[in-house]
Amino acid sequence: MPSGPSSGAARTSSSSSRGRGASSARVPVAGSGNTYGASKKKAQPKWGRIALVALIALALCGGLGLGGAWLYAKSVEGDLSRTDPFSALTGGRPPKTVNGSQNILLVGSDSRDPDAATDKGGEWRTDTMIVMHIPSSQDRAYLISLPRDLHVYIPKDAAAADCGTRKAKLNAAYAFGGMPLLVKTVECYTSVRMDHVMLIDFGGFTEVVDALGGVDMKIEKTITSIHKPKRTFTKGTMHLNGAEALDYARQRKQFPDGDFARMRHQQQLLKALLDKAVSGGIVTSPGKLNDFLGAVTSAVTVDQDFKLIDMAIQFRGIRSDDLIFLTNPHKGSQMVGGESVVVSDKEKAVALYDAVGKDTMKQWYETNVSPPPSPSVNN
Repeated sequence: MPSGPSSGAARTSSSSSRGRGASSARVPVAGSGNTYGASKKKAQPKWGRIALVALIALALCGGLGLGGAWLYAKSVEGDLSRTDPFSALTGGRPPKTVNGSQNILLVGSDSRDPDAATDKGGEWRTDTMIVMHIPSSQDRAYLISLPRDLHVYIPKDAAAADCGTRKAKLNAAYAFGGMPLLVKTVECYTSVRMDHVMLIDFGGFTEVVDALGGVDMKIEKTITSIHKPKRTFTKGTMHLNGAEALDYARQRKQFPDGDFARMRHQQQLLKALLDKAVSGGIVTSPGKLNDFLGAVTSAVTVDQDFKLIDMAIQFRGIRSDDLIFLTNPHKGSQMVGGESVVVSDKEKAVALYDAVGKDTMKQWYETNVSPPPSPSVNN
């Protein structure tokens, strides 16, 4: 399917010793209870932080050249926190149908979410869920956002042989059973096998943005943040540091399209940050690269088989213009059981995830997407 630091470059102890906040569809698959659909656009609620970290780090390592990337990435790899979400998935997984492509589930989790109830400040949330598809051509990456309120079937547990009959919002899967159940749920929903997972703790993400020196963002309209310290974001271009960028990307209530606006800004920021990372001298400055990757490894947790070196090689030619942002097909929000959920467009979802599974996303995209949905801002 679908030259930087020298070979002797060593990461400083300060970056390698940072603590990390690790936590703990094709739609229907034949069988009872397996009717899924795809849906709306809410997906990146916390914004592409997760995809951002993955893509920028991998693209930067790829920019070192194969020799430099291998040696440097090897030193970075030892600093990654790891989890094992796949060992619990003992039955009913979709097959891997095409070799050479990669499907990575990117999950953003936040133990300090300002939207969380104050009496549940330590509760982890998963507001960013993205299926990142890297085709076997390795010339682009498709990032398909999964709305957190997507109404899906959630299996009884990660080891279940089928997808069950219980329906709830997608992000409930993480609350019910952590990463293993979330992976199981996404695989049930998409009928696409996930090759890797990457979990980002947003609490440490501001350091990632700050390591790049912040980013210029085009603010859609003047708003005041609903979160303390109630920052004002003024229409036009603003230079934002990590805390400011995180705050802006979390805003949704001031926009008529709510989470759709938040997702739009998340994608905008992701593209802007990747541009900044590649063009801002990070790759050619051992110190800057070391600081940036130190911030990344402090915020990210990956699966046991994730190899930064392999991913760096795959990403060596990918730049921001090669990132294609998509949202699951949906029919908007509806009230179900007294709560607002995102309802999928099953027919379109089946076609989308069939293309992912068969590594034919280029053809699907050319046929179904016009004009492209990726952000036009910051260009």
